[in-house]
Amino acid sequence: MRSALWRILTLTFLVGLFGLSGHALIPFHADQAFAATSTTNQEPPTKPKRSRTSPIRMLPTPLGLTTIQNLRTASSPGLTRLVLDLDTKVRPSKHPQFQAEGVTIEIPNTILGSSAKTKLSAGKLAKPFIITQPSERSVHVSLPTGSFKSYKWLTLADPPRLVIDVVPPSEPLTAPPIESTPGLRLPLPTPPQPAQPRTKSFKTIVIDPGHGGKDSGARGQRGTEEKDITLKVALKLRELLSQQRGVRVLMTRERDEFVELEDRTKFANGQEADLFVSIHVNSHPQRSVKGIEVYHFGEAKDQRALEVAARENGTPLNSTGVGWEYLVADLLTAKKIEESLELAWTAKEAMVTNLNDHYPLVDHGVKTAPFYVLRFTSMPSILAEIAYISNSDEEDLLRTNRFTTRVAEALMEGVKSFLASSKLATR
Repeated sequence: MRSALWRILTLTFLVGLFGLSGHALIPFHADQAFAATSTTNQEPPTKPKRSRTSPIRMLPTPLGLTTIQNLRTASSPGLTRLVLDLDTKVRPSKHPQFQAEGVTIEIPNTILGSSAKTKLSAGKLAKPFIITQPSERSVHVSLPTGSFKSYKWLTLADPPRLVIDVVPPSEPLTAPPIESTPGLRLPLPTPPQPAQPRTKSFKTIVIDPGHGGKDSGARGQRGTEEKDITLKVALKLRELLSQQRGVRVLMTRERDEFVELEDRTKFANGQEADLFVSIHVNSHPQRSVKGIEVYHFGEAKDQRALEVAARENGTPLNSTGVGWEYLVADLLTAKKIEESLELAWTAKEAMVTNLNDHYPLVDHGVKTAPFYVLRFTSMPSILAEIAYISNSDEEDLLRTNRFTTRVAEALMEGVKSFLASSKLATR
């Protein structure tokens, strides 16, 4: 009896292990399914054959692949730009394919997302770019022969993007035969030198005292108003910068008056400013919070940065960051963000250096947020939050001439250092 029972248990175990057909049961993962369907049409005998409508494409993006989430184009005289928004960093092949029909830039380990596919299907892609996905792990950007004089690409981070710039031809070009250019990586004519810009013997700096008039900004426990402090610091900063050779200083407001955010940015752009420095005073629900922080344009990395931008913009929190990423397609934005970051770090370090010996300074660092005045100015721009008016100790400091003067001196040193080290393009 015991022997018979043992044989039954053994048989049951073997059937469970190997199945009725005698084949071992192997765990089947999604990535194995993707690999199997991409290399062969045959399935293991123990599994039903997949139909042609099997939802393979509904599986999550395989590991190691980058998704092109969106694509945009922008044009200006002499240049067309393609911006690909990515979910992770990517780097195109270093060897573009040059054929008689044009140049193809391969982006390996990349796929098109649903939004990008929708735009391509709708024909929302400017010439001369042609985007295709010839395989499950590669996207191609093609430029037809005769549609360009030269091109270049660059990768940007935070957020990840691939940018391809194309200079259109001044006249139809004929591609050289492939046989005559063996091993040539970039078989393109040398682009003509740009016209020399008009000579400008000075740098224009626009100082933007936050708030003003009916917009008092943040208010301290002792009734101190942000609009008064920002104007006080800005006037002192103008005085200090005006003493520097080769610098012209302008202000978005010189008195206690209300100026729309749009008018501030229009003023700076209309004056062809080289730098834009907006001065603000911070506030926080927790009155113990104190310190400085400097912003440049970008996505808010945390809820607090978004709250600060919403307060300074005067916009609802749930709509403050909406649509910021689309401005990255602007032809000036990529360079502007790089220079704004450098200016922000230079100004912040100058503030730490100049104030740390005199006050118990808390350094909150350099941050990004979609402030309106940073978003729509076309030059390197920063917004400095010089103290927390909600903190009683820092409110007392803000009420003193010594502190506001030292803040202005620190910002002046930051601007000077930036101008000395940067190579701002002459406008």
